[in-house]
Amino acid sequence: MVKINPIKRITITEQIMEQMASWITTNQLKAGEKLPNERTLAEEFGVNRGRIREGLRALALIGLITIKPGEGSFVNKQESTIPAETIGWMYYKEVNNLEEVYAARKLIESEVYFEASQNMINNDIIKLEGILNKLNDNSENNNTFQQLLDEFDLHMGHCSSNRIYSKLMQTIVHLRNESMTKILNVPGARTNSIECRKKLMQAITDRDNQKIKQAIELNFSRAKQFYMNVD
Repeated sequence: MVKINPIKRITITEQIMEQMASWITTNQLKAGEKLPNERTLAEEFGVNRGRIREGLRALALIGLITIKPGEGSFVNKQESTIPAETIGWMYYKEVNNLEEVYAARKLIESEVYFEASQNMINNDIIKLEGILNKLNDNSENNNTFQQLLDEFDLHMGHCSSNRIYSKLMQTIVHLRNESMTKILNVPGARTNSIECRKKLMQAITDRDNQKIKQAIELNFSRAKQFYMNVD
């Protein structure tokens, strides 16, 4: 006999969220458009404003809308960044597992880097080289240095011309945040981050796929050593 699981009861908030999400996913509401205000939505749905507020927060959590205090709720563009809180809650048990974070980084970042190298235009190369120059200038400032690394890698995700790859890179950038804070304090880690990315950019400029693959592999073979030296 087949196993029958009890049907989960869908809450009022979930129904509200699903209906509002469908307005966005079916393009009834487009990027940049403002959702009706809480009072109007509450009247139309026949519920209190607290339920509407919960539904809107859930949509903001998954990145479909942005809530601007005093202005209202607006539909995000499809390429909008994933909220950091979402990633933190999804992977809160894994963020401190350095081995798992390293394995995920190597798998996803390597693929995104190579795909980006195949689609990058001159303006992208100029932008990324500019970020590398800033990294050199801020090698002693941990917070700024980490932000610049994130900016570099997020732009690589954009250059991949693959929306899924771009979102995967966003996920990795948020997921690695805590481990990167520790790793960048290991002597030599910041210098290595710059050198490996410089080698990668030179290989991309030369349009040499073999060197691109070697630079990507070097980045992670060196990074593993720093992961192993985190206290």
